[in-house]
Amino acid sequence: MSTAVLDPARVGQGSGDATGPLAVRTDGLTKRFRSGQVAVDDLDLRVPRGAVYGFLGPNGSGKTTTIRMLLGLVRPTAGAAWLLDAPVPAASAAVLPRVGALVEGPAFHPYLSGRDNLARLEAADATADPRTADRRAGEALERVGLSAAADKRYRQYSLGMKQRLGLAAALLRPRDLLVLDEPTNGLDPQGTREVRHLVRELADAGTTVLVSSHLLAEIEQVCTHVGIMRTGRMVLQGDRSALVAHGAARLRVTTTAGTAGEAARVLTGLGLDEVRVDGVQVDALLGSVRPEDVSVALVRAGVGLAGLEVRSPSLEEIFVELTGEGFDVAR
Repeated sequence: MSTAVLDPARVGQGSGDATGPLAVRTDGLTKRFRSGQVAVDDLDLRVPRGAVYGFLGPNGSGKTTTIRMLLGLVRPTAGAAWLLDAPVPAASAAVLPRVGALVEGPAFHPYLSGRDNLARLEAADATADPRTADRRAGEALERVGLSAAADKRYRQYSLGMKQRLGLAAALLRPRDLLVLDEPTNGLDPQGTREVRHLVRELADAGTTVLVSSHLLAEIEQVCTHVGIMRTGRMVLQGDRSALVAHGAARLRVTTTAGTAGEAARVLTGLGLDEVRVDGVQVDALLGSVRPEDVSVALVRAGVGLAGLEVRSPSLEEIFVELTGEGFDVAR
């Protein structure tokens, strides 16, 4: 079944449709490099408090640059940003201790153990309580499944273990906001499931989680809200279920032998578009026509109706429709 076109204007393009308190907000955020490349273009990002926000887009769409601007690692060319109601970068020193982050392949000291690397991070944080540092480091390592490798040198870690240590660093203390850039990079299927469980656990405890990822299948299982980037611009964002529900639904009618042609004529007469016949099945774009009216019309026309299915587009289909690119959904 082909993907139907989603109208971004109906479901919140650009500024999105988020209402209520926001954990992350940007207005016209822009980053233009000296080369002239515009990595992020007039971005209005809206991440509601308590949400798991799936920040999606193909490589080069501007996701990581956006995250770097939010965390004060890159200075924006124009626009404004707020984290937990605090303007950044102006108030970064005050608000960032409430934010945990994992950005693009975390770097640690190769000759120190995982535990010692976390200890150095703790020592560099003037807002952390040194009396509880060892306990919190142990809890963070246990939470990401690294307790057994806590005293192993970082240079001996696999890619997946390095990613887990980056997650542990983000979880050294309770956070109001967690920003994760490709958190499952290098993880095996079990590790990916553990991260998914961890995200749910954090969200249930009240932490807002912004997750940037190419693994759409993983994001779709945990996110409550979605933002889709393309070439530096936000093309669609809002509540995940609302985005899918507002997608253009398609109708599939399964007929008995010899009545598919008549079914197609009925659907066309009702005003359905893109009517196609394939054997005993007839597909069409449903539009504003009610499925129950279609069923009645088919029966009255003498069509042997064996099945009728209404299908909304998946999140992956919406992404492909808006960006023209696919996702790495295999893991």
